[in-house]
Amino acid sequence: MVPAYAATLAKEAGHEVMWADGIAERWTPEQFEKEYLRFKPEFTLIEAKTPIIKAYWKTIKRLKEIHPTGTIALCGDHVTALPEESMQNCPVDYIITGGNYDFIFLNIIKHLESKEQKTAIPSGLYYRENNEIKNSGKFTLEQDLNELPLLDRELTKWELYSQENGNFKYTPGTYTMVGRDCWWGKCDFCSWTTLYDKWHTRTPTSLLDEIGYLISNYNIKEIFDDTGCFPAGEWLREFCEGMIERGYNKQIIFGCNMIPGVLTQELYNLMGKANFRFVLFGLESAEQSTLERIHKCGKSKEIEESMRMAKQAGLQPHVTCMVGYPWETLEQAQATVNLTKSLFDKGYIDTLQATVVIPYPGTPLFKECDEKDWLKTKDWDRYDMREPIMKTEISDADILKLTRSIYKSFLTPKFIFRKIRQIRSWNDIIFYWKAGLRVIGHLLDFK
Repeated sequence: MVPAYAATLAKEAGHEVMWADGIAERWTPEQFEKEYLRFKPEFTLIEAKTPIIKAYWKTIKRLKEIHPTGTIALCGDHVTALPEESMQNCPVDYIITGGNYDFIFLNIIKHLESKEQKTAIPSGLYYRENNEIKNSGKFTLEQDLNELPLLDRELTKWELYSQENGNFKYTPGTYTMVGRDCWWGKCDFCSWTTLYDKWHTRTPTSLLDEIGYLISNYNIKEIFDDTGCFPAGEWLREFCEGMIERGYNKQIIFGCNMIPGVLTQELYNLMGKANFRFVLFGLESAEQSTLERIHKCGKSKEIEESMRMAKQAGLQPHVTCMVGYPWETLEQAQATVNLTKSLFDKGYIDTLQATVVIPYPGTPLFKECDEKDWLKTKDWDRYDMREPIMKTEISDADILKLTRSIYKSFLTPKFIFRKIRQIRSWNDIIFYWKAGLRVIGHLLDFK
């Protein structure tokens, strides 16, 4: 979403912009190079994550070879945590740190356009000057998100992301992102805290206006807001009431991220009336000592009750869990598996995602692992959640087995029978079929 805003801002400023998502387009590297040379951009912005950063270093070297005059910038949580690393390992021109790199990207362009460079270089940048790496200072998050324009969804090819997505039961679907990034913002494992050390959001009215625009101009069936945690409290109440008052709850299905132990039954009921469906909860672990250690909001004893209340309101809860914490025993990790199985069996959750805990650079968890010699490697290629990276009391084989067990936890007779009884349409059959294929894929990932 943030790269899409960067593209939109650049186009609104009068520039010719190309959106090139090679993965979504299913391009080969050769096809990407062909498109790159056809467009010959003066400026390229690339968002980088830890598991692909080394591949991007090679890509940038290649892009500089075939188009030497093009300026390239990297952004994202990995380069925010380790900006000089990428400057030293590839010929990138700029590193944009912080999460509001859409605003900063536009300011760099304005700075470069200024013939005498009267426009100041924005803060949060690493760049080269006389073969030296320079830093323009700490990034800030003072930008007002309410000043963002509506996303140019044609430019950013929204249809590429509208069908093959587990967040959408009804398609075509699309995304919004009203906040950056999580109002809690303290979890030790979360790489988003590297980008956003301050919570900021747009108003409920601005999101409602965006939804109205999507309803009027696109055949959208479902929307998922990708804010790290959707706003709660009075903000949520105002948004839900607006959905109902405007009648959008009869035209669109909505989903979001949420934290267990935060909302009351009354608020869940209001979300149900506003036609929320898919609500993703970060469960992370069933072990209370682990939740405290990673500074996770909420308590383990509140997890089941939150799922029960959400389900009672007509929502379809999805939970995320992790195994492989260095301090957890096999018995403690097994408790997370047991919890997910119990939640499925009671009908309190509908889907889940399980991963191996990865300590990404810039997070407090990475710092602790580095200081305590818990890291097995700093080969970023291996930080893709498919293998344990931290030294733990549990063997690697057992950690992968636990992950598979979480994915298998829905295989209870009660859950399967309940889902069969809930089939009402062809959409339901297609959704369950795709969900089953994804589960098989995840099981193979952790084989």
